[in-house]
Amino acid sequence: MALTVQMLPAAMTSLPMPASLAVAGAIALAGAGESSRGESEQFLLQAFRSFAEAADSLERSYGMLRSEVVRLRSELEQSNAGLERSLEENRRMRQHLDRILDGLPCGVLVARADGTITLLNPAGRRLLSAVEAPEFEDRQNQSLLSIPGELRDLLQRARSGADEQEQCLSEGHGGERWLAVRHAAMKEKDAEPDGADCVSIFILRDVSDAKRLVRERDKLRREQALAEMSAILAHEIRNPLGSLELFAGLLAQAGLSAECHRWVEHVQAGLRTLAATVNNVLHFHSLPAPERVSTDLGELLDWAGGFLVPMARQARVELSLHNRLHGVCFAADRHRLEQVLLNLALNAFRAMPGGGWVEISGHRIAKDGIHEGNAAAAAISVSDTGPGVGAGDVEKIFEPGFSTHAGSPGLGLAVCRKIVEQHGGSLAAANRPGAGASFTLTFPLAGSGRGVPLAARFSEEASQTRD
Repeated sequence: MALTVQMLPAAMTSLPMPASLAVAGAIALAGAGESSRGESEQFLLQAFRSFAEAADSLERSYGMLRSEVVRLRSELEQSNAGLERSLEENRRMRQHLDRILDGLPCGVLVARADGTITLLNPAGRRLLSAVEAPEFEDRQNQSLLSIPGELRDLLQRARSGADEQEQCLSEGHGGERWLAVRHAAMKEKDAEPDGADCVSIFILRDVSDAKRLVRERDKLRREQALAEMSAILAHEIRNPLGSLELFAGLLAQAGLSAECHRWVEHVQAGLRTLAATVNNVLHFHSLPAPERVSTDLGELLDWAGGFLVPMARQARVELSLHNRLHGVCFAADRHRLEQVLLNLALNAFRAMPGGGWVEISGHRIAKDGIHEGNAAAAAISVSDTGPGVGAGDVEKIFEPGFSTHAGSPGLGLAVCRKIVEQHGGSLAAANRPGAGASFTLTFPLAGSGRGVPLAARFSEEASQTRD
């Protein structure tokens, strides 16, 4: 018994805490029954062995559990690290895709099946805000149904069709913009197999420049065809027209009566008008560089004053000439300058169907704007007492095709400006105080280089002059 008692403390030190408590309880029971020590000694030893084996098994299981916990913890840390790297990679990829979307020149609009807008890149916002209201820039997470007007119809056509759809839409400031829209469908993550819940992706492109190029190309093609036809017609008309002018000139010199002579003058005036119209059509579409030679501008004005007298008489217009350009020479194509003066005079005659007054004047502009001895520019003005130029027509009158007279091709002033600019000059229009208009040609003289800027100033001076 003494051996058994001495061995218990050593055995208990190797057991886990629960086993030690169990053995201590057994010893206490053994001490309580001195009379039954002999009988219970074997039982206690057997119980001790069982507890010792159980403690050893528990210790091994605990060690294995700790090892497994360490292993699982290591694997969890590795998984967390991998997951963190994956999340970081996803964030970088998302940022990269966002930068790509932000930098795309085309618009990208993404909407759910219920029409809710979930994504709209900056290009898309610019395009949609240009053709709609400015508040469209903040329409993300709103519905496609809230988009007004033709834009919603365009998106609906793109969704229902496989091809790219185009539409001309009005901009906020009154212009127009062409938009092309293509649609693609993509299933959502939790979408049903039947594809009812699909995300709609709209790709929007601004094709306004392409449309303008096509329009300009078509316009150029039409202008080329018109130029060819105009050249053919002009040459075909010019041949008999020249014969008619010759015969009319012969009749004017045939010693006819005064009444017949007036009739011939009317015929000559009509032929000259027709010749000017033919020249306008021909020269507008094909105007080669002028053949410039030294031209006396004073002699040019004298010719204009004599040539226009019959037409002025027919139009019941009083024609006056104030020529202060004698001896002023300018390198010019005289035939084309004659055409300019004829066009301006005919326009003035048409502006006064009931008769009126037209003045053709020539003026030298000095470098200091006062003295004419050392002229910097020469100016020629054609003024009338008609209704003048409308306030909204000042910038349009020199555009091809613009005319305030029914039946006129609207090419006369456009041709005049082109001819004047080919000579390095300028053509300006201004209304005279009271009534009438004044058209002023300004040509820089040799070595001055200041004729063009002086056009507006001389036009103002001429509009205030009436003798």
